Amino acid sequence: MANIIDRLEDLECFEIDKVRIWDFYLLYPSKTYDIDLMPRKEKEVFNAREQWIERSNNPYEYSGDNRKLFEWIKPFQISALSCLVSCGILNKDAYLEGRVCIENRDALRLFMQRAGEFTARERNVLSFLSLFSHHMPLAGSNGLKARTNLLESKYDA
Repeated sequence: MANIIDRLEDLECFEIDKVRIWDFYLLYPSKTYDIDLMPRKEKEVFNAREQWIERSNNPYEYSGDNRKLFEWIKPFQISALSCLVSCGILNKDAYLEGRVCIENRDALRLFMQRAGEFTARERNVLSFLSLFSHHMPLAGSNGLKARTNLLESKYDA
């Protein structure tokens, strides 16, 4: 989670669900191939995914419904975010409003140092997600929820 949050600019915030979606794809990189991309309009993103993320056939990877898996890991994700709030890394008021904003970047960097480096594969997944959806809205017919189908988007405005 800390490496995802580090992608935020100063005074920028993400919705909690957006951070959770990014975290899901860090845990299951090959699931990025289930994201609805438009090859003609998003050629750069489509090619980046092909280049940066290996389509693995891991026999141990979960092969069921992605939405169920996403809901199953929610308590762990919320616990991780709550930990970052209690450490003073994330802004508590923004978190209570459903947003993730950095409160103390120095504390975040120290936390990341202690947690250890990301692997090349994890950095590639994070780069793909940043390229694909950093500025994409969470809601809407072309939003992150609709494109990933991890959260209900039918009633989004």
